[in-house]
Amino acid sequence: MNESQNKKPPEPSKGNEYQKKKPYYNRRRRYYKYRRPYKSAEKISFKKLSIIVPLLNEDESIKPLINEINKSLLNRGIQYDVLFIDDGSNDNSLKIIKELNAQNKKIKYFSFQKNYGKSAALQIGFNNATGDAVITMDADLQDDPSEIINLLKKLDEGYDLVSGWKKKRQDPFIKKISSRFFNFITRVMTGIKIHDFNCGLKAYRKDVVKNIKVYGELHRYVPVLAKWHGYKISEIVVKHHPRRYGKTKFGISRFFKGFIDLITVLFATRYIKRPMHFFGFLGAFSFIIGLIVNGYLTYQWIIGIPLSNRPMLFLGMLLIIVGVQFFSIGLLGEILVHNSMDEKEYLIKDKG
Repeated sequence: MNESQNKKPPEPSKGNEYQKKKPYYNRRRRYYKYRRPYKSAEKISFKKLSIIVPLLNEDESIKPLINEINKSLLNRGIQYDVLFIDDGSNDNSLKIIKELNAQNKKIKYFSFQKNYGKSAALQIGFNNATGDAVITMDADLQDDPSEIINLLKKLDEGYDLVSGWKKKRQDPFIKKISSRFFNFITRVMTGIKIHDFNCGLKAYRKDVVKNIKVYGELHRYVPVLAKWHGYKISEIVVKHHPRRYGKTKFGISRFFKGFIDLITVLFATRYIKRPMHFFGFLGAFSFIIGLIVNGYLTYQWIIGIPLSNRPMLFLGMLLIIVGVQFFSIGLLGEILVHNSMDEKEYLIKDKG
């Protein structure tokens, strides 16, 4: 045996990247060397993934989106399917989805007879999701599919819902400002400390999507509904791209609808199981104010001041009688809607 074979490998210096690896003998060059550590891909516990994509008139974006999804999940060891929910598109969106479905059975779809809104599309997707984890994302290519793995890693830390945070939004100025205001009001009124409630890019455990209902504009408040059910929620910063094709579906009317639905969510999440805590407070407040007003007028009547031309008398009566009725009728109606929503109310034109 020659000297080179007997030569011991040098002591690795502190902090050397090969320090923890055992040497091996290279027969060809006849010396010892250290193997480079092999960095394996981080493993994710979820074996089946469902990706839900609601869309309305996004025919130019569908094929690039599928390519990006396939690229982001390549060699990850995850089975996945993509569920498109066509919300009554009148362009070529459904035609393109059918072509993709014929080529690849991982791609599935439902198509509404007319436009029902994003909440209805998400609810159909939730009802038909089969994965251990569920991803929701928009079809306009502003959400980046490469963030799917990051969302799943965060979900793997023990959370039930992980929401994306579009920290650097690539949107028009008015949309940025209105979104910040909306998120601020929602944080204050719900007490949930996340920055972007309405981000379309979210990850859920299967239990979450099977136990919440969304309708109207409640897709904006899915984290609130999940938190009310006792699920753990978190968020991560995600990339946001400028819109490549088509037009934004944002309008000022959606902002006002969202505010009304915030009131609905607050009622549904806090008082739907104990409505008298809400109505009782309103009733007591209205009754006391009305009593004070009428008590004051009664005192004036006793000391000789006539009440025949005093509109305040009617104000006191209205506070006592009418106030609670208006609130109770509206909110009791919301209770009935919340408990009776069913996917049968949505006419499905086609599915595959």
